[in-house]
Amino acid sequence: MVAAADQNQVVPSLFSRLFGKSSLGAAARVEGIDATFYPGDEPLEVVGESRYQDSLWRIVGGRRRDSVRYETEAVLEPEPDNPYDPNAIRVLVDGNLIGYLSREDAAAYRPGLLRLMEESPTGRVALEAQIVGGGPRRDGIGFLGVFLDHDPADFGLTPQQAANGRSLRTGFSDAMATDLDDDRYDLSWYEELSENNVTAIKQLRSKLETERDPIDRHYMLCELEKRLYKSRDAFASALDEFDAVCRQHNAEMDTIQPALVDKFGVVPVIEMYRQAAVRCQKAKDWQAMREWVQRGIIVYGERAARAEAVEDLHKRLAFATMKIEAADRPKPRKPRAATVTTAGASARKVETLVCASCGTTFERVRTRGRKPGTCPDCRGHASPSKH
Repeated sequence: MVAAADQNQVVPSLFSRLFGKSSLGAAARVEGIDATFYPGDEPLEVVGESRYQDSLWRIVGGRRRDSVRYETEAVLEPEPDNPYDPNAIRVLVDGNLIGYLSREDAAAYRPGLLRLMEESPTGRVALEAQIVGGGPRRDGIGFLGVFLDHDPADFGLTPQQAANGRSLRTGFSDAMATDLDDDRYDLSWYEELSENNVTAIKQLRSKLETERDPIDRHYMLCELEKRLYKSRDAFASALDEFDAVCRQHNAEMDTIQPALVDKFGVVPVIEMYRQAAVRCQKAKDWQAMREWVQRGIIVYGERAARAEAVEDLHKRLAFATMKIEAADRPKPRKPRAATVTTAGASARKVETLVCASCGTTFERVRTRGRKPGTCPDCRGHASPSKH
C-alpha cells in the first residue's frame, strides 16, 4: 500500500472549495479547517442525523420541500470524551457536527483514523459526503441523511472487516410480548430452535414447509434471515440463501402486512428491507437497492410503528437515486497535486504553467487571482517580446 501522504491529495482550506455553493460565512469557515482528502467509492453511513437537522438544512441552503442531493466534504474527528462511547467518531461539515459513525463502525475505523491523522500534514481527515433525503411526507418534510464515500484500505480495513459487527434485527420482541394473550398465532417454535445456527436453519426450513399462519411465517422468515446472515462465515452459500429468503419474504408481504396491521394496528420494523438494501449498496447495485427500499416504503405505507425506519429507507432511496443519476455523468477524477510544506505552514498545491513569451514551463504555489502569463525571467525584462 502506498503511503497515505503520497496517494491522497491535500485540500488546502477545505471549505473554501465550497465557496461557489454557498457564500454565507465563507471566510469564517476557511479559517483553521485544512484537511487531507481521502477519495474512495465504498459507502460509509452516518447515524444520528435526526438530532442535527437544523445544521444539515443550513448547509444545503435552507429548508424546502424538494428532495435533497448535495455533495460536499466531511471531516472525521475522534471524540474520546464521549460519555456513551470512548471510540466515538464525530462527523463535521462546514465545522458543524452533523452525526457520528455507528458504534460498530467507530470501533473498527478509529485505529486507522488516528494513524491517518498522524500521517497527515494537516492533522485532519476528510471524506466525500452526500447529504440526501428531504422531500414531502404526510406529516411535513422528510429528514436529511448523510453517507460518506471512502476506501476501507486507507483505514487498514478490508471491505469484509469494515462490515463486521453489523447485525440484523427481526422485530420479534414486538410479537413475543403479547404471544400468550393472543391465540391467533403461536411462537413457541422459537424455544425449540437450536443455538447452533446451521441446525436452526434446518429446523426453520422444516417448519416453514407446513406453517400457514402469516404472523408465524413472518417471524420464522425473520429468524431464518438472521441465522443465515450470522452464518456467512460458516458456509459459502449462506449469503446467497439469505438473498433468496429475503425475496421469498417480500413475496409473502401481501398477506403478512395485513396480518401485522390487524395484530398490532401498525407495521412493526421489518429489518429485511434495510438489510437487503445494504447488501445491494455494498455490491453497488444501485437499481436493486432502489427497488428494495421502494418496496419497503410501500409495505410500511402510513402504518409504520417507527417513523425512523421509513425515514431510513427514504434516505437510502435518495442515495441510490443519486448514484444512478451519477452514472450518466461520470465524475471527473480529482487531480493529484504536488504539495509544498514549510515550517509552520500548511501543505499547499503547486501548479505548472507555460510561459507565453519563451515557451518554457515554470512552477508556482497556487493562489487565488489571475495567473501570470510569463515566467519570472521574462517578467524581469522591459520588453518580453524582444526576449
